[in-house]
Amino acid sequence: MRLENKTAIVTGGSRGIGAAIAHGFAREGAHVVIASRKQDALDETAAAINEQVGAARVVGRACHTGDADQIAELVDWTTSTYGLPTVLVNNAATNPYFGPLLDVEWTAWDKTFEVNVKGYFEATRQVTRRLLDAGSPGSIINVASIYGLKGGPLQGVYAMTKAAVVSMTETLALELGHAGIRVNAICPGLVETKFASIMVNTPQISERYTERAALGRWGQPDELAGLATFLASDESRYITGQRHIVDGGYMIGE
Repeated sequence: MRLENKTAIVTGGSRGIGAAIAHGFAREGAHVVIASRKQDALDETAAAINEQVGAARVVGRACHTGDADQIAELVDWTTSTYGLPTVLVNNAATNPYFGPLLDVEWTAWDKTFEVNVKGYFEATRQVTRRLLDAGSPGSIINVASIYGLKGGPLQGVYAMTKAAVVSMTETLALELGHAGIRVNAICPGLVETKFASIMVNTPQISERYTERAALGRWGQPDELAGLATFLASDESRYITGQRHIVDGGYMIGE
């Protein structure tokens, strides 16, 4: 019960990595608000997690994280319902364009930056301002990507947004450390989710990954939940501004 009585917000929490992290948090005793655009999917995920952990610890709240007003409403609702959120997981992301970087249309570019960068920043700002006002420590966990640390062929815009997330993580860690608010990034490699299905199901990409990864495979969403739980807990209270790579040893095989 490492997160007992903590309140957490997990964006992109209806499936994949976000749902796995929410499950891990609930198992450790946190009250968890999961957010994404579709309420039905959130309700289904929350019910499944609550049944598995044997307690009503997860609730869904629809929110488009590319919309600053909706993010503010989400944080206000969470605070009034469960208390001040001291843990935020920025996980909601989009990647509408897959192809050569020079061919991207501005509509896809703008949508990717709106959700992956603006959404992360605004959610962080909404939560941290409340933490600062309350004089409370907290933990911000940004789900980035190994492609925020290296080139991402055919995923250039997505990779740029994740590089921005890594930079934002480090800057905010420096600016907020005095208040006991920690900011860390998790940088997954290839993880089998609906979001990454095009990569998993494209043999040229998936085979290249598994051949170079030390563990010889891609990951599963629940294999990130333990690290996120650690970063949310007081056990990691001396860790901030770090890029935590979870890639099965892919980067060392490059």
